[in-house]
Amino acid sequence: MIDFRKYLPLILLALGALFVFSMCGTYNTTIQKDEGVKAAWSQVENQYQRRADLIPNLVNTVKGYADFEKSTLEAVVQARASATQVRIDPNNLNPESIQRFEQAQQGLSGALGRLLMVTENYPDLKANQNFLDLQKQLEGTENRISVERKNFNEAVQDYNGHIRRFPTNLLVGMFGFSAKGYFQAIPGSEKAPEVKF
Repeated sequence: MIDFRKYLPLILLALGALFVFSMCGTYNTTIQKDEGVKAAWSQVENQYQRRADLIPNLVNTVKGYADFEKSTLEAVVQARASATQVRIDPNNLNPESIQRFEQAQQGLSGALGRLLMVTENYPDLKANQNFLDLQKQLEGTENRISVERKNFNEAVQDYNGHIRRFPTNLLVGMFGFSAKGYFQAIPGSEKAPEVKF
């Protein structure tokens, strides 16, 4: 008959090592998913920055038309300045900070929308190739922003699901990991804007 008592220290050591390796694996997976969320957020900011970089070119193209409403251009420039000042630390992606960021971006989106609506009154401007190219680039950027927000939310879902699973949920608190916030639509954005010419 085998005396397990003499092997008890080895068994406990093996179980302890198994636990430590399991913890290391969980920690490393959590780090990887956390970095995935940060990378996805970086892509969201990258696309918003692309849009902000296109706006001065659009404004300068439109400025060439003397009759164009100066207040509309100033509103776009002001909204761009406000939107580019809001920054979020990727380590603090909570719903409140993401909403603050999105509200600043919504102000810019609204100003751009008004700019593009007013341009309908200027046939020469609408026919200008630079303006048409910039308008297409902005449209493409808006689509990219939408895709990157979706990718970000998927990365957050993956991360949040991972840290809530058992036994990971028992370990992540020890290492300071917490749930990340999702990118959500601004209240009222489900209503289509009214366009008047």
